[in-house]
Amino acid sequence: MLTEIITKILFLVAVIDPLGSVPVYLEATKQLDQKHKTKVAIRASIVAFFILLFFIVVGQIILEGMEVTLDAFQISGGVILFLFALTMIFGDGKPESEKMMISDYKHVTIFPVAIPSIASPGAIMAVVLLTDNHLYTIDQQAITTVLVMVVVAITMLILLGANFVQKRIGEYGITVISKIMGLILASYAVQSILSGLRGFFTILE
Repeated sequence: MLTEIITKILFLVAVIDPLGSVPVYLEATKQLDQKHKTKVAIRASIVAFFILLFFIVVGQIILEGMEVTLDAFQISGGVILFLFALTMIFGDGKPESEKMMISDYKHVTIFPVAIPSIASPGAIMAVVLLTDNHLYTIDQQAITTVLVMVVVAITMLILLGANFVQKRIGEYGITVISKIMGLILASYAVQSILSGLRGFFTILE
């Protein structure tokens, strides 16, 4: 049980990538005073959690309404997560790509800080995979939801101390850590694809 919880936390940290949100947050709030920077960090984290919670609750309902099988969902979800991981590993990196999305510094709480920086497409797909009704009990899904809240809370605390974090680690260090998180995410994505393929070919037999 403890091992499963630790594994899920590490996976959620990899896919949400709290440190990767620091440069995005600093760029998005560079024209704000400290009071408003604090508000953005707190509100963005709350909004991001509720976005992820929404997909935890209704994500699978939507997919099942479209008659998507568990195997197909695991394969497609794994492919999406893998492609997302590749952008983290080989692309400009999460910080640079999301900093370029900022066009209105007055309304940065939701976009790009809450989404896609914290509640990224990869994070949304991950929480849906981790709360699949066919694989996990209600108790396991509840634990996953709490873990998501914990990781988002950690992200919020990191954002509140963003200036200190960037000074200590540096933007280059943040990018390196983001790429390592991408590697971990890619491994999980491949595992999800393999599980889906195994289930599909087992049905054919």
